[in-house]
Amino acid sequence: MAGLEVLGQTVGPVAENSYLVWIDGTDKAVMIDPGDEPDRLMMPLAERGLTLEAILLTHCHFDHIGAVAPVARATGAPVYCPELEVQILADVMAYVPWPGIGPYESYDADHLINGGDHLSIAGLEIDVLFTPGHSPGHVTFSIREHGAMFSGDVLFQNSVGRVDLPGGDWDTLLQSITMLVEAHPGETAVYPGHMGTTTLAAELATNPFLAELQG
Repeated sequence: MAGLEVLGQTVGPVAENSYLVWIDGTDKAVMIDPGDEPDRLMMPLAERGLTLEAILLTHCHFDHIGAVAPVARATGAPVYCPELEVQILADVMAYVPWPGIGPYESYDADHLINGGDHLSIAGLEIDVLFTPGHSPGHVTFSIREHGAMFSGDVLFQNSVGRVDLPGGDWDTLLQSITMLVEAHPGETAVYPGHMGTTTLAAELATNPFLAELQG
């Protein structure tokens, strides 16, 4: 089986991780959470001869969607957005909590996604898992056959997503993380929306926020 290629780029004022994902040896890719700096995010497409087949969003906080509109317009790639947060993508600046951020361009999602959906795009088989807690409609993208998940702002290396923003809730977030842990092998690679790549096993062993799940 050809390997999974993941290129992460950290962009924007709060160091958000956007990912370009494709199967080695193919020429089609998906982009997850294009948060800012669209020209830089698109540069690897030309460098590697890749066609962008889809833009996937874990959630719609500004730092994860700031480059959606320009990337979609330039590439023609359809945007898959969590249904519960589609109104944020459609009016981005109304939801930016701090002055001096942006401006970002709004976008009307091409496809709505929910937990339980399955996407077959660019040769990838992607499970959409409902993982609220950081935001009400947050989803995680799991590519099980390649042992990878894209956790957005649910689970980080030695940390977790903040729950003090509108719609955040600690108990709900912990339930979401518990579901991810129980549904995937420990060696599953976790590509988070901020900070470094990790694994579920590493987080269970060392993440202080997951103490309730350890042992």
